Amino acid sequence: MLTFYHAPWSRSSGVFWLLEELGVDYRMEIVDIRAKGGVDEAYRSIQPNKKVPAIVHDGVTITERAAICIHLADAFPQAGLAPAIGDPRRGPYLTWMVYSDSVFDPAVAARAHGLTYGSNDYSFGLFEDLVGNLERHLSANAFAAGDAFTAADTQLASGIGFTMNIMKVLPDKPVFRDYLARATGRPAYGRVQEKDAELARLHPWEQNFG
Repeated sequence: MLTFYHAPWSRSSGVFWLLEELGVDYRMEIVDIRAKGGVDEAYRSIQPNKKVPAIVHDGVTITERAAICIHLADAFPQAGLAPAIGDPRRGPYLTWMVYSDSVFDPAVAARAHGLTYGSNDYSFGLFEDLVGNLERHLSANAFAAGDAFTAADTQLASGIGFTMNIMKVLPDKPVFRDYLARATGRPAYGRVQEKDAELARLHPWEQNFG
């Protein structure tokens, strides 16, 4: 049994995309992360900060996007979205999966909120270093882990697409656009976009991105 805790058009949409890529059965629970009074306190038993995403898989609760995605891609190897241990691509795959959480998200959030700091002030480093790293890597590689799409791309492409196209924080560069075209031109991505739009329509509170 797999339960997925999700809010439309949020950081959990990348996990939604991965679930669709995996083609596995799951039950979705919608979490009102934008409720005026905050998320119901009972949800803290699933996710201690009352954030999404989270999953409960066969009775085990897993939070944090990187952990969720690594677990899911390894748990369902038939989809071929996780290089196996011993595969040379495993290292880059894990690097970019975790990078999306530990560097990309906080560096973009810091820039969006106008935080001024030095390179050594925070573990995630400078926004400029993030952009340079993305540009170099995606100029030399078709996908996050090399020449093939993996679960890491559901997270990296989701982050780039949202922060470049919606937030307008990540600079709009041809190398990022080319990567998005490669990564998001997949049926599973299209299904998630349609389903998230319908979920947002059914839950009007989700249309407030503030």
